[in-house]
Amino acid sequence: LCFYPLRRLHPRPNPLQHVPHSHPPLALHGYHDDALGRRQRPHRRRKRLQGSPPHRFFLGLTEAPYFPGAVYLLSIFYTRKEVATRIAILYTGNILATAFAGLIAAGIFHGLDDVAGIAGWKWLFILQGAVTFVIAVIGYFVLPDFPLTTRWLTEEERQLAHNRMELDTVGNKGETSTWKGLQQAAKDPMVWIFCAMAHLHLAANGFKNFFPTVVKTLGFNTTITLVLTCPPYLIAGASTILVSWMSGKYNERTWHITASKTVAVIGFASAAATLNTAGRYVCMVIFTIGTYAVNSLILGWCGSVCGQTKEKKAVAISMVTMIMNISFIWTPYLWPSSDEPRYAIAMSSSAAFSIGTAALAWVAKIILKRRNQKLRAQDSETEVFYVY
Repeated sequence: LCFYPLRRLHPRPNPLQHVPHSHPPLALHGYHDDALGRRQRPHRRRKRLQGSPPHRFFLGLTEAPYFPGAVYLLSIFYTRKEVATRIAILYTGNILATAFAGLIAAGIFHGLDDVAGIAGWKWLFILQGAVTFVIAVIGYFVLPDFPLTTRWLTEEERQLAHNRMELDTVGNKGETSTWKGLQQAAKDPMVWIFCAMAHLHLAANGFKNFFPTVVKTLGFNTTITLVLTCPPYLIAGASTILVSWMSGKYNERTWHITASKTVAVIGFASAAATLNTAGRYVCMVIFTIGTYAVNSLILGWCGSVCGQTKEKKAVAISMVTMIMNISFIWTPYLWPSSDEPRYAIAMSSSAAFSIGTAALAWVAKIILKRRNQKLRAQDSETEVFYVY
């Protein structure tokens, strides 16, 4: 809910040079990561982690704009054939964090608990806030602005970066007002299709918050369980980059999403059907690979299809990110402890969500194919078409 409103706080000024009519992708990272770091550090003063809902609220408030802002920044520098791979590399950071979060937390709790009279979980927030703050300060000076306003690019590099994106955009309309961009995004059916597609995709990814619990049903102790949660995510990270690269190389989206979701469905269905320890773990690896491979494809596809204006692209990406994350509100109810060890409700639901994601990809393909036919009918010399 926060990405679009917070963009309104500084919709025009250049964060580096205060040049009129430029937008702040750099500020989205530098400012909001800085704010995130500052919001995390006050957690150390709380007596109990459960007793700090205001801090957690403001932590989420400042953290929320980061991912859509990062995706938007990538989408204004990389073409449709390139952007999904870059988003996949970005998202690999999230995957690796998920893979190692438990081990890192366990190490901090064990090594720093009661050091200087501070509890281990407080040290976790202190370190997270400090590291985030330092990286945010560095990022403010290192990250680019828009292609034409990035100060550390030469004039030739700026023009090259700008022109290649202009030529890669279907129906390019330049720039408009921020509110006009919101209207354009809200009126485009494709934006809502991407929202629904991303929501179902992340609903299928609901296992993320329960993965250690699911792995623990294999019967191993806590340490081995934490170790076993890592390999599926590491393999998924590599697979995500590979699938995104192939999608860009062949300039194709629908079949790559369909194939990935087919893998996910096989994994979910098999995990619910067997109680064999080795078999279940292999299934966990399979559905993790199939699920994570799709995230960057959807966001990159949205950015390239809905980029007629920079403002529309920014709003479209933020809408998709917002609606996809709403799934985390209700999907936990699909994972009751009473459903252990098969978690049949969650596994079957995730398989259904994966099928729905693939189905919406085909709906998008049909719509975009018709739009391309109209473009050809209007101008036989048109060379840039929607990708599907």
